[in-house]
Amino acid sequence: MKPSKDISRLIEIMAALRDPETGCPWDQKQDFASIAPYTIEEAYEVADAIQRADLPHLKDELGDLLLQVVYHSRMAEEQDAFAFGDVVEAVTSKMIRRHPHVFGTPEERAAGAAPGFWDKVKAAEKGNDAHRGVLADVPIGLPALTRAIKLQNKAAKVGFDWPSLEPVFAKLEEEIGELRAEIDKHGGRPATDDPAVVEEFGDLLFVVANVARHLKIDPETALRAANDKFTRRFAYIEQQLEQRGSSPAHSNLQEMDALWDEAKAKEKS
Repeated sequence: MKPSKDISRLIEIMAALRDPETGCPWDQKQDFASIAPYTIEEAYEVADAIQRADLPHLKDELGDLLLQVVYHSRMAEEQDAFAFGDVVEAVTSKMIRRHPHVFGTPEERAAGAAPGFWDKVKAAEKGNDAHRGVLADVPIGLPALTRAIKLQNKAAKVGFDWPSLEPVFAKLEEEIGELRAEIDKHGGRPATDDPAVVEEFGDLLFVVANVARHLKIDPETALRAANDKFTRRFAYIEQQLEQRGSSPAHSNLQEMDALWDEAKAKEKS
């Protein structure tokens, strides 16, 4: 079987991998639940390649993500639920339906997309169930920070939102105070087994996500950038200590903190 730019070849390869007689033993035993973590991981790999502006890597990662779609579609086809073609048909139908200002009648294209149009279309697709809660369609499996933003956005659309950033900062300070109060009950020591401490810490993160939302910042992107910065600066510490014949394990906080400041100053210059 040769490589190809035709999607049908990828579908054939997946069918061969899943063949119960001649397929790959690992692929044969997988199911939706076992593959789902890989699907999430591949989506993050795509995001990582984009953040690094690495287009050759992005090409490969998009292929890996596409493979996940084909994988799930193949397993569904084996259960006579749907096939890859049905997935394509469903998404193309959705895009056409949601963009009458692009694909509709001349009158619809001339009218453009009115404010609130997108929400109305999605509500119509769901049947506008009166018993369905405002937050019901926010996926539970999203990364927690991303889900917090989506939950807050949904609530904000029906008026449950602070009008500006200042009350959000006030709430942030309030949550820090409540977390401190719970920690103080343990004499300032870590208390990871205390549900109250965990709860207050969760409340604090939720408000931090709200700060990001009001600033129109994606918290996942911001945190990934902070992680990269930390990794870069800590690598500088390791390099400098190695030149001194030392290592972090044989150094102290004062020395490493000074090197951290050096790394920070070099980046800013």
